[in-house]
Amino acid sequence: MAASGLGEPALSRWSRRAVSISSYVLLWALALAAAPFALLAFALTRRTLPRLFLYAAVFLSYELLGLAASLGLWLAGRAGDREAHGALQRWWACRLFGAAARIFDLELSVDGGECVEPGPLVVLIRHASLADTLLPEVVLADRHGLRLRYVLKRELLFDPCLDVVGQRLGCAFISRGSGESERESAAIAAVGRGLGPRDGALIYPEGTRFEETKRLRALERIAAAGDAERLARVRGLRHVLPVRSAGPLALLEAAAPADVLFVAHTGFEGLARMADLLGGGIVGRKIKVALWRTPRSVIPEGREALLRWLDGEWARVDAFVEAARKEAARG
Repeated sequence: MAASGLGEPALSRWSRRAVSISSYVLLWALALAAAPFALLAFALTRRTLPRLFLYAAVFLSYELLGLAASLGLWLAGRAGDREAHGALQRWWACRLFGAAARIFDLELSVDGGECVEPGPLVVLIRHASLADTLLPEVVLADRHGLRLRYVLKRELLFDPCLDVVGQRLGCAFISRGSGESERESAAIAAVGRGLGPRDGALIYPEGTRFEETKRLRALERIAAAGDAERLARVRGLRHVLPVRSAGPLALLEAAAPADVLFVAHTGFEGLARMADLLGGGIVGRKIKVALWRTPRSVIPEGREALLRWLDGEWARVDAFVEAARKEAARG
């Protein structure tokens, strides 16, 4: 497994950015040209496809504005200013989420916000959808001033704003499946080091968005590894994937003595793929977020004990989703 941003050749980085930025500019021009027609269709029909076209135009516009701001910081000699780049990341994500809330009629409620401050924190968040990646900036950074560093999948480097700003913030972009697990763990650990009282290191411990087929494959992998004890612990999960142990454990160990903040949420289920969005399922969703914090002093030490504790807390995330879905079904 490999991490981007740590020793990546300059030619590779700038070749990727030349392609991604030029592609986004072209898509933005096309989306802007289509926006008046999408706006008219939305006003007349309120259907999903015009909403998606409108959001694409908004997304690409903010993407290019973010890139322009990052260029301005570089020209001003502030490429290493993490405070400024954190503010830029927060502005970008919050504007995108706000636009999504208006265009798709989303509602957001948060329980447990009082436990966020102060840092440092390791943030473990559920991953259910293409849309939930904006939640941490809205719920944690904007409302509580938490400066977040992320562990993200390498594919997101093809989002040019995440590429430029994320790498300047010290995020790790991880490529799974290349066999370089030591390098990946080192990159993740680097995200967790040197956290201050306003900092958080965030990872999606499932490693990918939830789908039922992925849950079954994860159970098969654990069974094939011969870990009967862990299989018994995680077999009952229904709405989350078992955590991938290497990344979260590397982050937890490197970030000591940071407390751990869990971010459970519901409302984005069934939106893992673009086809799900095209089907209109996102419109009118009620997004509920629950936060709870565990002091480092009560978290066990040693990898096996730490994994048992983490599995137990992840079962609590699963239970939150189950309860929220039952409540929604009752109407």
